[in-house]
Amino acid sequence: MADDSALALQKALVSRLKSDAALSALVSGRVYDEPPQSVTFPYVRIGNIDLRALRFSCGVDDDITFSIECYSRPTSGRVEATRIAAAVRASLDDADLELTGFSLDWCDYLTQAVIRAADGQSYIATVAFEASVALAD
Repeated sequence: MADDSALALQKALVSRLKSDAALSALVSGRVYDEPPQSVTFPYVRIGNIDLRALRFSCGVDDDITFSIECYSRPTSGRVEATRIAAAVRASLDDADLELTGFSLDWCDYLTQAVIRAADGQSYIATVAFEASVALAD
């Protein structure tokens, strides 16, 4: 069975983020869909992925909002999480991602928030994006 547009986008995101030199310098390539139990900080994981149809007279595209979560447990407060979020934004805002079976119309940065995690030691920066995806011709 072929992947749907959301899964194709997720795979492209992981690939792009793992290959980004600026982000890798900050997280040592630790980009996950689901991090391992004993994960090393800092790291990045794919957050929420929400898919909805955009209907046009000539067809349907998928409008996908998604988030990338940046986890940090620094001694310097939220600074590290904010730097990782900035690298994620630079990598994905207006990115030209290669999706298997689909084409990316656009990918735009929406917003971000940095919060202290419930453990009281970590920070999480959540960076939100929106993308439009169509079936490949």
